[in-house]
Amino acid sequence: MGLSAAAWTVIALALVAANLPFVIERPLAALPWTRAGSAGAGARWLRSLVFFALAAAWGWGTLTLVGGSFAGGGDTALLFLLKLVLMCALAAGLLALPGWRIDAGREAKPFFDRLLEVLVCYALVGTLGMSLELNLGNAFARTWEFYAITLSLFLVLGYPGFVFRYMLKRRKGAGRKSA
Repeated sequence: MGLSAAAWTVIALALVAANLPFVIERPLAALPWTRAGSAGAGARWLRSLVFFALAAAWGWGTLTLVGGSFAGGGDTALLFLLKLVLMCALAAGLLALPGWRIDAGREAKPFFDRLLEVLVCYALVGTLGMSLELNLGNAFARTWEFYAITLSLFLVLGYPGFVFRYMLKRRKGAGRKSA
């Protein structure tokens, strides 16, 4: 994968991931506080710790599997793309896991939950971007300015979802004509 293709892949994934918490009502992160349909306090904290441990394991696996593909030698382009698709599918499964465990159809997610889910998606897309950068062989040092700028860009990419969720007026019975 070339530099241009890797950059556009990360931008497309960031656009989808930044808007996902605002479009989907199901939880994308296992958060330890009370929500309708959730278990006791100990089980909530345990689920949250397991979720974030799985996210850290996914990040480590992505950095080693995708980041070292061509640098490790021997991988073909098809095998690299299969690894990339596998890691994206595992990330989608990881984000879907909390929604399967919690009955989320009863109440709307609070804004703070959505904001934390945006941060989780930022970490997942950032890890995938770093692994693609390692794969290309030109990893650069990152300071706090890098993270501040990329988080700001990620939040800007999530603005359409924010507008859809909070600023767009919903009309009841918009399909019906009034007499």
